[in-house]
Amino acid sequence: MMDLARDHGVGLEIDRGIAWIEINRPERMNALAPEGFQALAALAEEAEARNDVRVIVFAGVGGRAFSAGIDIKAVLAKGDIRFPTPMKGDSRNPFERVMEINKPTIACLEGVCMGAGADLAMACDLRLAADTLRFACSEAKVGMGAHFASVVLPLLLPRPLALELLYTGREMTLQEGTTHGFLNHVLPAGDVRTAVRALADTIAANAPLTVRRCKEVSTKSMGMPLAAALRLNVGPDPYNSQDRLEGMTAFVEKRAPNFRGH
Repeated sequence: MMDLARDHGVGLEIDRGIAWIEINRPERMNALAPEGFQALAALAEEAEARNDVRVIVFAGVGGRAFSAGIDIKAVLAKGDIRFPTPMKGDSRNPFERVMEINKPTIACLEGVCMGAGADLAMACDLRLAADTLRFACSEAKVGMGAHFASVVLPLLLPRPLALELLYTGREMTLQEGTTHGFLNHVLPAGDVRTAVRALADTIAANAPLTVRRCKEVSTKSMGMPLAAALRLNVGPDPYNSQDRLEGMTAFVEKRAPNFRGH
């Protein structure tokens, strides 16, 4: 899988419990062919399955772009005007696949983040941005469908603002992103990766079963009535785990806990 992923311009590195999945096509503003985004989702699922990974970070190489989205030139060069239609064919939406990862995901956003790149950012749990961020759902400007963004963006921003961004394709301002909680933090361009690393380290140091439980319950209860959501039992069971006993013992003994994920 790794060789195939690199052929599509994406790579995976594991560092102290953090999986860094990077788009490495800076000469094309980290734009990818549709197959490249599928390869990226496959890498995320590979990281999800590894016991030594607790947090997954998505980033773009070069600093000028997280991802400009679909590589339109590459698509047109194939000479085939057909394009994958949502909910048809053999392939699932790659951003739906990312959204369903059961470990915390962080988008490290620098520079251009548009189209499918914006979809990837929306699929992540947390978004830290450089002050160079240019975020837009630009599909209306090129005749694409914006299927994923049309469903997810109104869940992350007030509906009128989300629809304005979808209808016009304009860039979201950093103030809009922070005011409405879409962006967790905005930092100077040279500081964002350090901040992402610090946040990922903090999450990775916590009890992994608890963190996974928080993610799965919050994701799968989305849109459910409160009474039904409170009765939802999904994700791992931290209540009867060795980590829960370790965490409580470490608290009493005033030491750092040694969580093992079981």
